[in-house]
Amino acid sequence: MAKAGTKLSFQAKLENWAEGMDYCAIAVPAKITQALGTKKAVLVMASLNGCEPFQVSLFPAGEGKHYIRVRAKVRKQADLHEGDKVKVQITVQDRADVDLPPDLVAALKTEGALKEFNALTPGKKNYAVRKINDVVKPETRKKRIAEAVELALQEAERKADRKK
Repeated sequence: MAKAGTKLSFQAKLENWAEGMDYCAIAVPAKITQALGTKKAVLVMASLNGCEPFQVSLFPAGEGKHYIRVRAKVRKQADLHEGDKVKVQITVQDRADVDLPPDLVAALKTEGALKEFNALTPGKKNYAVRKINDVVKPETRKKRIAEAVELALQEAERKADRKK
């Protein structure tokens, strides 16, 4: 698999992925998938047409293909519309390198669950942090932080049950 820090770029078309969803998708060219060296999900920082980078996973779509989901928030920021040609720049990220937001750390410490959260798989941690960072409303952010704390507490319970 491509090392963290590997930078790749390509051009593609923004496609409607599913009616009624808040995102479109971009097909990753076969040569980029080959350069990544895996058919599994790949965590990247992506930039579309030079917009503010955002963290996303290139998700596998079978037959060795990957796609990038592009949420409405990113499309609006980059002024992108379905069918537009897009210059995509990606930088491969290390799944184990997860930056926890200070408000999440504070909530985990308050509940005594920081150690348990850090014991989660990198994929689970990244997913929880992305869910927190992707929100707009403060009340939704609080809800997502509470969900991440609950996830850590459930992990602690599972470990305790296994020891019995």
